[in-house]
Amino acid sequence: MAAPSMEKIVSLCKRRGFIFANSEIYGGIGSTWDYGPLGVELKNNVMRAWWRAVVYDRDDMEGLDAAILMNRLVWRYSGHEATFSDPLVDCRDCGKRSRADHLKDGKCSNCGSINLTDPRNFNLMFRTTVGPVESDENIAYLRPETAQGIFVNFHNVQQTTRRKLPFGVAQIGKAFRNEITPGNFTFRTREFEQMEIEYFCKPPQYLQAGERNDVELHAEWVEQRFNWYVTLGLAPERLQKREQTRDELAHYAKATVDIEYLFPGSLGFSELEGIANRQDYDLSAHSKDIPEEDLQRLKLQKNPDSTTKLDYFDDQYADPSTGKKGARYIPYVIEPSAGATRATLAFLCEAYNEELVSEPAAEALAPLREAVAAALKNIDKKIVEANKAAQKGEAATEGPTADQLRAIHEALGSAETGLPRTLLGVEDACEMPGADRIELLKKVRQTVAKLTDEHTRVVLKLHPQLAPIKVAVFPLKKNEPRIVEVAKQIKRELQPSMRAIYDDSAGIGKLYRRQDEIGTPFCITVDFQSLDDGTVTVRDRDSMQQDRVPIAELDSHLTKKLR
Repeated sequence: MAAPSMEKIVSLCKRRGFIFANSEIYGGIGSTWDYGPLGVELKNNVMRAWWRAVVYDRDDMEGLDAAILMNRLVWRYSGHEATFSDPLVDCRDCGKRSRADHLKDGKCSNCGSINLTDPRNFNLMFRTTVGPVESDENIAYLRPETAQGIFVNFHNVQQTTRRKLPFGVAQIGKAFRNEITPGNFTFRTREFEQMEIEYFCKPPQYLQAGERNDVELHAEWVEQRFNWYVTLGLAPERLQKREQTRDELAHYAKATVDIEYLFPGSLGFSELEGIANRQDYDLSAHSKDIPEEDLQRLKLQKNPDSTTKLDYFDDQYADPSTGKKGARYIPYVIEPSAGATRATLAFLCEAYNEELVSEPAAEALAPLREAVAAALKNIDKKIVEANKAAQKGEAATEGPTADQLRAIHEALGSAETGLPRTLLGVEDACEMPGADRIELLKKVRQTVAKLTDEHTRVVLKLHPQLAPIKVAVFPLKKNEPRIVEVAKQIKRELQPSMRAIYDDSAGIGKLYRRQDEIGTPFCITVDFQSLDDGTVTVRDRDSMQQDRVPIAELDSHLTKKLR
């Protein structure tokens, strides 16, 4: 199942240490996020899986890590300085700024007004200066994409690796865009990580018999990138390939296909990755001595500042009319460009599951219903008191505001009757702003916590390659030194080959639930039998099946299952 709401994902990320709001103790900064202990592991695993798939598992790829700051001329000739912008409008009634192309029916998303300013271009690049003097000569930009670092290094990579076309260069790195309307958690942010490939290939007129053309290579990359997401756990029915229309395409692009994922909530199907056939535009833009007819075809200005022509010498090409060997030309490029932060969010959404482990008896639910009914009656009374105080213009009490009370009342009263939503819905209501200051909710919280621990679980069914922690080791009794020592020794022996942790901070049932919620594929429990026969219990996260495995075989047993 997909996540029931983005709010659920946000709550899990904060509660379990995946993602925190940046600078939170100072009120934060808009749409900027910090990846916590589990989040950094998950995101790094996503990037490692991508790197393995596109670099290590292929024979035609190299890697690169270009600097974030680049010569300003790079962005001038790439076109970013003049055209990398979004249409910005202001609402004259409420002052909200929005992207003109994101408005629904031309209305302000905040107040619904149509009294808007005319659109004006807003450049998305962050400007800075290099050196101690702030002047036009020292202007630089935080890169809005990683691609340009690959293009300007084309000769460096090709010549040092002696690569023949077709070949690609992969890069993972930070990019920055001063978005007008960032939001939807980590989906659109001003600072993000890209996973980008520039795959250089022969223009059609230089192909030899049996060689694949740019159209075929583009189609191959679309399939390979789509399948990568499926292999790592995204459901095919929540993925789609959407070919951009002619109106959407950049003027130099031959074709672009977006891979989109069905995110929860208002995002719906939104882009994870774009695969573009950019022809020979990019290398031509950064080259000197480009023929006038090519400049006109690509709508490029002449580049008098470049010191080189980013072309390729093809010693295998034979002119069909003369038979002469060798030709120099600007390669075409296929660009699969993905967001590591967006992919991480998609994998989190896809992995999120709420499951009923066992059905609570009717008599077990009775105390919860009684506690909820008493709390609702108490909240009704508090809402009346808050409204009376507001009518008299009296200062608010130390308790929750009227708006908070109404929100809690609605959430608590509308918890679905179907399990596990009854338990999880009540639990969510007890965590809402202001709920901690309602005395009667303490009993509700205690009652639902007991039932939730016994009968439900939240589980992240992450692919083993992506899981932040691969295995957790528990002692059945933390006050039995022999069991504890065996458990700690197992953790130490597994650690070199996989991310393993030791935990004895709660009972086994609660420890299992914690690891389920953060996506740990396997849990190992050391018990008294382990001291007798050298075996331990290995529990599978998804099936909850438990098997006895010899301690000596744990590493090989788990390694096979974690692939």
